[in-house]
Amino acid sequence: MEMTEAQKKTISGGIYLVIDPSMALNVLLPKLDAAIAGGVQVVQIWNNWPDESNKLLLVTAIAERCKPRAIPLLINEEWHLLTETTDLDGVHFDSEPADILSIKKSVNRPIIMGITCSGDLDTVRWADENELDYISFCSMFPSASAGSCDLVMPETVQTAKNLTQIPLFVSGGITPQNALILKQQIPFDGIAVISGLLNADDPKTQAQAYLTALNS
Repeated sequence: MEMTEAQKKTISGGIYLVIDPSMALNVLLPKLDAAIAGGVQVVQIWNNWPDESNKLLLVTAIAERCKPRAIPLLINEEWHLLTETTDLDGVHFDSEPADILSIKKSVNRPIIMGITCSGDLDTVRWADENELDYISFCSMFPSASAGSCDLVMPETVQTAKNLTQIPLFVSGGITPQNALILKQQIPFDGIAVISGLLNADDPKTQAQAYLTALNS
């Protein structure tokens, strides 16, 4: 069934969980359930697949948890999976794709698209011109899971807010404590996390703490 524009999910901000498919499913899925119960509003599957993964099987298992709460489920980089299943609502790009129009044509249904910005405001301008759905700044703080990202100055996020109406997320080394401090300095719409929730003893309570910081 072709998805109509009215059925396309949207992203306006909130807590954005990037899950690591290399984690054992019996560990990952309960953590995901707890994080969703704590208020996670977007989920992305990081393309950190173990060898010989059944990607669509994992997508289905995660989608079963996201759909009841209408949580958008995105795939990292591998947009072609959107042509193989409607369980995915969109794609997150680590950098500007070579031909975004070709990707849209190939998928042939309305999808969510977001991109990582490592501090280059040209990425913000590109995202605005191509009507992407959100931008995620990485990395605001040092982080093992965001090791490939350059550090982003808070002033860059402030400038980006003046350039676009696209929702802006901050990511990389974000904790509820430093998110609260950052929120007092600059405007942003959401927080993207990996280890901040996946490594938490209580992902539900931790997600609630992130939400409290975001809404402060």
